Amino acid sequence: MQDKVIDNANAKSELWSLSFRDLFYKYVRFLPLFVLSVAIALLGAYMFLRYKVPVYSATGSIIIKNEQKASQTEFTKVLGTDAALNIQSEIEILKSRPLMERVVKELNLQLSYHAIGKIKTVNIYSKSPFIIQPIIINDVGASYTFDIKTVGSNEFKIDKNPTLYKYNQEIKNGFGTFVVKKMYTGPANGSYRAKWEPIWSAANSYASLVQVQPKTPGTGILNITMRVPNPELGADIINKLMLEYSNYTVEQKKISSDQTLAFIDERLKDIGGKLDSVKQLALAYQTQSNIIDVEAQSELYRTIIAETDKQVNDEVGKRYVIDFLDGYINERKNEFSKVPSALSIEDPVLLQMITQYNLSQSERKRLLDANVPPAHPMIKELQGQIEKYRTNIRESLKNIKASTEPLISRATSRSSNSESQLKNIPAKKMELEERIKQVARYEGLFKLFSDQREITAIQRSSITTNSDIVNLAGASWVPVSPKKRTIQMMAILAGILIPAMFIFLGEVLNDKVTTRFDIEKITAAPILGEIGHSYAENTLVVSKSTRSMVAEQFRIIRSNLQYVLTSKEKSTILVTSSFSGEGKSYVSTNIGAVVSLTGKKTIILEFDIRKPRVLAGLKMPKGPGISNYLVGKSNNLAELVRPVPEYENLFVLGCGPIPPNPAELILGERVDQMFAWLQSNFDMVVIDTAPVGMVSDAMTLGKYAEASLYLVRQGHTFKKQIALIDEFYNEKKLPKVSIILNDVKLKPGYGYYGYGRYGYGYGYGYGSYYEEETPPSNFFERLLEKLDIRKLFRKKNK
Repeated sequence: MQDKVIDNANAKSELWSLSFRDLFYKYVRFLPLFVLSVAIALLGAYMFLRYKVPVYSATGSIIIKNEQKASQTEFTKVLGTDAALNIQSEIEILKSRPLMERVVKELNLQLSYHAIGKIKTVNIYSKSPFIIQPIIINDVGASYTFDIKTVGSNEFKIDKNPTLYKYNQEIKNGFGTFVVKKMYTGPANGSYRAKWEPIWSAANSYASLVQVQPKTPGTGILNITMRVPNPELGADIINKLMLEYSNYTVEQKKISSDQTLAFIDERLKDIGGKLDSVKQLALAYQTQSNIIDVEAQSELYRTIIAETDKQVNDEVGKRYVIDFLDGYINERKNEFSKVPSALSIEDPVLLQMITQYNLSQSERKRLLDANVPPAHPMIKELQGQIEKYRTNIRESLKNIKASTEPLISRATSRSSNSESQLKNIPAKKMELEERIKQVARYEGLFKLFSDQREITAIQRSSITTNSDIVNLAGASWVPVSPKKRTIQMMAILAGILIPAMFIFLGEVLNDKVTTRFDIEKITAAPILGEIGHSYAENTLVVSKSTRSMVAEQFRIIRSNLQYVLTSKEKSTILVTSSFSGEGKSYVSTNIGAVVSLTGKKTIILEFDIRKPRVLAGLKMPKGPGISNYLVGKSNNLAELVRPVPEYENLFVLGCGPIPPNPAELILGERVDQMFAWLQSNFDMVVIDTAPVGMVSDAMTLGKYAEASLYLVRQGHTFKKQIALIDEFYNEKKLPKVSIILNDVKLKPGYGYYGYGRYGYGYGYGYGSYYEEETPPSNFFERLLEKLDIRKLFRKKNK
């Protein structure tokens, strides 16, 4: 058992090794197809390269200055006029349509010129023999195309119009009014195409071709690349683009500075007006509030309050004295007493009257003290004077007292006013200080904007671009597309892959047996031999004198049968297949013939009684046969057996008339009698039976045979039917099943002929061993024979 496992493993390993070799040969046999495919692909690549409009690349470099300015202030930070540059933003600006519109205007790219060839049209930027100068454009938003055919040196036609125009002549058509100017003297015969398109359309077209990438990460150097059908066009666009970008940045800075100046001027005007207003309000408030010097005024008010208080106090004291004197004089007990001093009353009249009063009182007292009687006239006269003085003094005191009232009122009013003013000074001071602060604030803003205006004006006068051109773009006439080597390599690859893909798909989609490997990987049933495709006209290809490949293959199968059959001298073999058309009758006939050549008496039974073909292949007439014997119409088998002409030991038993019930007929007892007679009278019985995959005849007849030959036809038998063979082999439904691979075409990679899987074949140095069969001429060979190409060549050489 272990030896069997090892043998199976070795067989599988050998099988896989063979499959790789088969795979190689399978594709190698299509070498002419691959060569033709590669040649066609290379021809297509040549035509593509010949007529494809080449694309050229132009590249320029620009550096973006990204340093922060030292003069940056809070003011510029707020306005955003001094912000650092963003490289990605600048890249988008370089690729933008508005910037490209400036380039289109400068280079007049609204008009493009092309030379019309038989197959391709080429851009002839800067090399056009003429230019078009529009005078009036009917619709500036539409595109126009002119096909111009130059005639001679001074004339041309437009859009297949037979009218001849001259250079520098005004022309009117649907486009508008324009002039065609010649660029150089001499004839310029040819067909050209001029296209005019709006600026935005041309800018869109060219902007979409611009590619901007940082040269290295972290730097401000940008590579600007453009792929266009004319290298000079690309170089001019990139160089002008870099220049316009520099001009654009300067213009943007100037616009920004002008906007800043306008903003500052507007703010200065507004702030100046507000400053004048707050100054006027502060001055008016100061005047209205009578605030000049707060400290001095506060001290003055305090002095006034003190003075008025003192004055009020003095006047009140004076009134007290007056009231005291008046009361003193008015009292009867003090009638002849002296009046006390007037104290604080400084009225000279009053003082004189008091003095006179006191003198009179003193004189009276002196007289009385001198014992002058009270009734004395002198005393009476003095008393009259005293009374008069008393009345005058009281009147004077009354007048003086009356005069103190307005003084006290005025002083009190002045003191109250001063106190009120003194109390209001802090609030006025705060209000005044707030107004002064407003003035100071607007003065600071006015000074800030005034200073910044001067700075901005100075900066505007010294504006520079924020970029420098590192490398100008140059015109290179080496195209980047299509790349010749790449296209050729792709053509070669396509020329190999396309047929390989079709071959592979053919193999993948092929569900029929192609090689013996297709059989061996499904079933363990042995392959007895392989039979190549025969180009012979006769079915019987085996004879004593034939040495063809197919005849030798039948001889190999005859030899291999010795290992399948027992040592009996008389044997019976069954030939069947999965379905009709796999060559059962052909193989049965030739196996019977090759066995008969050894001297064994051999008979072929045409037991495919549904579709008999053995007699037809042997070109023998039909007659009574197996069906006649089985139905009992003939009891003598010897009369039914017929010899095959020119073969001494080969006989055939035909089918006879086709019966209506062949399956039931085979199950009759006369079948046993027939095989008993045949096996006793012949050394080898070959049963050509019906396909086992379609009817049960072969399994019924299998009990009479020692071995079964199962036919598999290359390119005809389905792979799924090999599983049926494996079932018959493993379950022993047929005796000793062996497989014969029939109709093998001589194709490297599709099987090998002869001894096992390492056989021999046509045209591989074996001509001394076999007679090679010549295949019939194909259509092309027959066509060449009819045309007789060699004769044509001989005539041409003559």
